[in-house]
Amino acid sequence: MSCNNIVKIDATGLTHRQMNARLREVVAGGAEHLELLNVCGQKFIGTDLNKTIKMDIYGTPGGDLGSFMRGPEITVYGNAQDGCGNTMDSGKIVVHGHAGDITGLAARGGQIFIRDYVGYRTGIHMKEYKEKKPVIVVGGTAQDFLGEYMAGGGLIVLGIDLAEGEYHKANFIGTGIHGGVIYLRGKVHDYQLGKEVGVAALDEQDFAVVKPLVEEFAGYFDYDADEIMQGEFSKLYALSLRPYGRLYAY
Repeated sequence: MSCNNIVKIDATGLTHRQMNARLREVVAGGAEHLELLNVCGQKFIGTDLNKTIKMDIYGTPGGDLGSFMRGPEITVYGNAQDGCGNTMDSGKIVVHGHAGDITGLAARGGQIFIRDYVGYRTGIHMKEYKEKKPVIVVGGTAQDFLGEYMAGGGLIVLGIDLAEGEYHKANFIGTGIHGGVIYLRGKVHDYQLGKEVGVAALDEQDFAVVKPLVEEFAGYFDYDADEIMQGEFSKLYALSLRPYGRLYAY
């Protein structure tokens, strides 16, 4: 079935089990482009659709959108709730709104683009292996414990919603980080960072990573990528591969 043939599903009145059963049915039948209408809190959408399909969601999906998923590209025209991209392996989630807590929890691949802000513990325990490096790009700001226990991958927080001179509000940023990197656009006080976090200016290699992702973000949400890149960025990185090693050593 061609991607031009969009299968539309009205989610009105469907439980999350009914919704996901219907999704599995149409994808097994060859659908490559799905449009979900009137979505209102149904959980686990896209969890086990391990194919390269496109899915457009209109409304507010429930928790664990795209969790464990491999392959799909999901676009949400609304907000996402907690656990968006939980342990996702590959694919892409684009949210035209904000997202809740633990966005990208333990993600091990794929990309997540959030237009607005995110909740607590975004990017917690992200990891990477060989060529798989998960990425989360947030247009707004984040709540506390951003990048907590990160083991790999990349977090980019652009702070577009901050006023000139306003600092990010998250505390305990990077607590327990032992891998990966956080790129933060805008200002942050030293006390807002975890003790395990080092801070540096971006070098050419960092800009080579950040710029195309910012350009992709800007393309989704109609921003000016060059204007975003003119902001002041900091690189937050792990000072140790075993930040709590002494706590558990005999």
